[in-house]
Amino acid sequence: MGSSNVCWGIEIGSGGISAIKLETSGSGFNVLDFAVLPHKRVMSTPDLDQAEAMRLALGAFAGQYDLTGAQVAVSVPGHAAFARFAKLPPVEPKKVPDIVKFEAVQQIPFPIDDVEWDYQTFVSPDSPEVEVGIFAITRDRIMERLRLYEEVGLTPDFVTLSPVAAYNAVAYDLEFGEKTPGTIILDIGTTSTDLVISEPGRVWVRTFPIGGHHFTEAVVSAFQLSYPKAEKLKREAESTKHARHVFQAMRPVFADLAQDVQRSIGYYQSLHKDAKLTRLIGLGSTFRLPGIRKFLRQQLQLDVYRLEQFKRLNVEGTRAGEFQASAINLATAYGLALQGLGEAALNVNLMPAAVIKAAMWKRKIPWFGVAAAVALAASGAMFTRWFMDRTNIADNPRPQVVDEVLRQVALLKGEAADVIAGDPNLLASDLMGLLANRGVYAQIVGDVKSILATAQERAGAWPPEGVAGSTSKAWGPALVVTRMSAVYEPEVTAADLESSFQGGVAHPARIKVDVEFETTQPEPMRFALRTIDEWLRANTERPGVPYTIQAGTPASRIVGTPRTIAAAEEPGKPAGGAAPAGRGARMSEAELIKESQRLMEEQGRRKDVINTGDTRAPAVSAAEREGSQNWARDLDEVKKEAPLAEPPGPPPGTVITTISASWYAVIAGPKAPAEGGT
Repeated sequence: MGSSNVCWGIEIGSGGISAIKLETSGSGFNVLDFAVLPHKRVMSTPDLDQAEAMRLALGAFAGQYDLTGAQVAVSVPGHAAFARFAKLPPVEPKKVPDIVKFEAVQQIPFPIDDVEWDYQTFVSPDSPEVEVGIFAITRDRIMERLRLYEEVGLTPDFVTLSPVAAYNAVAYDLEFGEKTPGTIILDIGTTSTDLVISEPGRVWVRTFPIGGHHFTEAVVSAFQLSYPKAEKLKREAESTKHARHVFQAMRPVFADLAQDVQRSIGYYQSLHKDAKLTRLIGLGSTFRLPGIRKFLRQQLQLDVYRLEQFKRLNVEGTRAGEFQASAINLATAYGLALQGLGEAALNVNLMPAAVIKAAMWKRKIPWFGVAAAVALAASGAMFTRWFMDRTNIADNPRPQVVDEVLRQVALLKGEAADVIAGDPNLLASDLMGLLANRGVYAQIVGDVKSILATAQERAGAWPPEGVAGSTSKAWGPALVVTRMSAVYEPEVTAADLESSFQGGVAHPARIKVDVEFETTQPEPMRFALRTIDEWLRANTERPGVPYTIQAGTPASRIVGTPRTIAAAEEPGKPAGGAAPAGRGARMSEAELIKESQRLMEEQGRRKDVINTGDTRAPAVSAAEREGSQNWARDLDEVKKEAPLAEPPGPPPGTVITTISASWYAVIAGPKAPAEGGT
């Protein structure tokens, strides 16, 4: 779980991805970032593989934006879920949950054990009646959506319906209260329309299958155009001389839309005789179509408005104007981020409890320290001078040692008691399974070395012909590793999922590998896709390698903002004389050898601790201390006699881009616990 005062709201619609990153501040909420990324082809395009198109779009989004360190709230379309409303009989407040569950069984058209559901009660200020809204989605459908996010390394904290999120955004931004007039919120999407009716103390939701796709189909039929050309004409109709003809072609769809809205209003008013609806607020890019507001005003006899901007968000910087222009497409994402920050009028969360528990369990096990320590120690003798000379060791946290983890076993068992119910020795067995597979880490380090070699080989002919390069010239190695971690994840079986001990997706034992690279190559994202991602795809399975590689699409993404070496900086040092970051930072030859020697000696002591079961810190003998001191003193003398020249730093104007890559090493075969020696 990320920071509780920062949240990404992400909506994946049929037309594109809309996302907003909000931060809580003393004056409300600040917009830290946002995105409106249309799909290359809308999901309703005939013969389009929607699942693959959505996967690629989400991968591209995750590659362009920093999603770390924040909570994540996502939505499911209204037509993919259920919203049912009922009046509750007068009962004591403590019995409301039982009555609601009974209503849920009656209202949801699936077995209650096959769905994820939540509810919200409503009380009108002038009525003693209690109404309930029941929101549900089938478990298969929600897990399919969560697997999509898992492929880019995300586990959402909140999942809700798109119409609920849209209502939360409008209710917060327009400050709905007891005196707010009856309002209809109409969010016209690509394939369906969400209608939300709001009165003081009451909310009602309906989704019907009319959207922007149907307007495009009308243009296709009227003008005999291809679907992409008709979509383009529809979007640009208002600014062309063909606006009137396009409107005439779409008029039957306008009539169907108005009829469905009227039918929804009529049904709502039959349930609530005292309903007084006075206005309609439109969301979604379809509301930019020429004549739509005038047509709905005439047909519905209501005031019709289009959401033009958000009044209660603080937006600063050069993108403020761009943000206001995108507001009509960001309402759902806005509402999602509000829920993640605790400011939702409807707090509906369909996130499976088993997945939440699994995420809690994962945070309680400090596998990072074990994996990082083993990976670094195993690789020290193999290519320390080649790899570590180019790695920013000064910025990396010192690896946690195995004996430190073992001392925490008893404490972790107690802390996990509220999350799991099962074998109390599971943590210890998983730890021994990790040690049994410790040889895998050396192979993973070898994979990273191969990626670096592949990148160096490709750099000579980069960028390819026809691809515009950057004004910055490449400098130094093609890729430089600045950070690396390998996190062991124990096996999750179907039985674990059924018992709610673990949740999410069943998977064998695996290691999550995260590596940060720096590069000065032009077109850095293209270069990463042609080197890192291509290598991972080509080496998914290899003879003699004890694991298979699973990588997202894409596996690489740019992290942060590229850094440009200023003219005022000295080669290899930033202005001001501070220790250089990234490529400029390097240890002396003596320091590198000492660090490698320390890691290997420390690894030997760790093995003694593991074999004997002694959880105390290992003692260092006087001979060891004296040998280490002599080693360092001799190296200092060598350095004085033959000092090493510091390598030149990057020239001014060099652009350094940081790229993060993630993948899984899925361990094949059963895990056998270690017995006796190493």
